[in-house]
Amino acid sequence: MRKSLIKFSFLIAAMLVAFSSYAQSNFSSKLIGVGVVVSDLERSLDFYTNGIGMVKAYSFEINEEFSKRSGLADGVPTSVTVLKLENSPEANEWKLMSFGKKATHPKANFIQDDVGMQYITINVKALKPVIERLKERNVPFLGSTPTPLNENAHFVLVQDPDGIFIELIGPME
Repeated sequence: MRKSLIKFSFLIAAMLVAFSSYAQSNFSSKLIGVGVVVSDLERSLDFYTNGIGMVKAYSFEINEEFSKRSGLADGVPTSVTVLKLENSPEANEWKLMSFGKKATHPKANFIQDDVGMQYITINVKALKPVIERLKERNVPFLGSTPTPLNENAHFVLVQDPDGIFIELIGPME
């Protein structure tokens, strides 16, 4: 009886491990790519690459046929520029595209002013160089930032040219 109970316990444990592995294997990649429609591609590229410090990984075109067939842009072609925090296969993709028009809603002053994706968080090794690059571009800092989170990390809040909030977290140096 005791051996049967032990075997049954091992069977249940094996099933739980198999189930938890299955539940986590629904995706072919652990990365998320985020597509952001911007009003001015060159201005946004400058902000994200020269201000924040992202790197351009690659670009691709969406032609009229694919745009229509996929339901993505109703036949309007566009270029997509993919940025990453580092150019490696393990880095998430921040995909910028522009249709050359301004937003149809007002720019948010705070994250609760609109719905949908409002902010991203970027953890940095040192805030000081990022702050210097953003100041060179006259990017306003929101709130009383940088503000300390603890003895090792500070928090800086800015907005990209189209109003997406960017949280930067890390040590000052």
